[in-house]
Amino acid sequence: MSHSEPNCLDMARGQLLKAAEKLALPQEVCEILSQPMRVVRVSFPVEMDDGRIRVFIGYRSQHNNALGPFKGGIRFHPQVTMEEVIALSMWMTFKCAVVGLPYGGGKGGVVCDPRELSPGELERLSRGYIRAIAPFIGPHKDIPAPDVYTNPQIMAWMMDEFSRLKGYNAFGVITGKPLSLGGSLGRKEATARGCFITIREMAKALGLPLKGARVAIQGFGNAGSIVAKLLAGEGASVIAVVDSKGGAYNPEGLDPWKLAEYKASTGTVGGFPHSKAIDSQQLLTLDCDILIPAALENQITGVIASEVKARIIAEAANGPTTLEADRVLQQKGVKVIPDILANAGGVTVSYFEWVQNNTGHYWPEEEVNCRLEQVMVRAFRETYEMHLEQGVDMRMAAYMVALRRLYEAMRLRGWLGTEER
Repeated sequence: MSHSEPNCLDMARGQLLKAAEKLALPQEVCEILSQPMRVVRVSFPVEMDDGRIRVFIGYRSQHNNALGPFKGGIRFHPQVTMEEVIALSMWMTFKCAVVGLPYGGGKGGVVCDPRELSPGELERLSRGYIRAIAPFIGPHKDIPAPDVYTNPQIMAWMMDEFSRLKGYNAFGVITGKPLSLGGSLGRKEATARGCFITIREMAKALGLPLKGARVAIQGFGNAGSIVAKLLAGEGASVIAVVDSKGGAYNPEGLDPWKLAEYKASTGTVGGFPHSKAIDSQQLLTLDCDILIPAALENQITGVIASEVKARIIAEAANGPTTLEADRVLQQKGVKVIPDILANAGGVTVSYFEWVQNNTGHYWPEEEVNCRLEQVMVRAFRETYEMHLEQGVDMRMAAYMVALRRLYEAMRLRGWLGTEER
């Protein structure tokens, strides 16, 4: 999957500028938001199993904290770059603002291939990174979380390392932790559930019944597999799925529960019984009602967009659609539920986890899901109303909703000079 990092940052800044123009905001709003407040680059030694010392490079971008502490994932990936981390931290600022969370955006990453590391090496890497960025994070300063190739176990090591440095249990420093260490019920399903809620609301707005709707999903990890089950539970038909190693297509529908079991035992959805092989490009241009890109950035290009047949695209991944593709899709009347709204369920339940850690009061899963439902439905409706009122696409509408909140917070805090007060 292509990564083209600078494009990522250009996209984030381009979206910001267009939304600020539409809202006629003062120039300094864009100047403040087009740069991160702080980017930390760290290098740290890790002892490998054979006794060698390897030095790893890591980053943490803290974009904006007008609304609250920085918040955002940590990814372990061989292609992590500073530009990518900055862009993702910008998206986090807008994601938190569009759903109304009291957070600003952050993002971190370590340049490594975790698949080549043993569990011991992975633990030492995780602890080394946290020691390196510890002065810049904390429960009321910057709260990391899992992202690409990181998981609850890695978060547990990181939380433990930070707690050791502080001399007390700082459960609230990190979200996405295991349940026994202050994790929240409902967190694992949160990204997919939030995405599902926005799809359901969009289908309702368009008068498209979910029962019988044909769904294609690119990426069958945590988000892709759970959203497939939630949609199938409403009577939708999941007709195609691809992952990084293969694809499965059956116009009569695939059983997402059996598909998840099959992938767990074989490592891919490719070769699933009674399915035809399909690649990513074929899946994205398939005749379907709902398309869910749940993989990496820049998947739907202008060329692919011109062949998209779906009525709704729900971006479970971050930045899967290029600027050119956005223009094409808007002309075609395809409704895109943008990443900052569609996949905000994860950060919303991370926020709930942090609240539970800080109060020491833990909620039942039903309460978590009920609160998530309220947040996502409200955010969807505000965005959809902005889209209708302003005659802009859903992405622009989501940015405008977010930017209005950020502008208000920065203005009230006195960040914009005396003229703006």
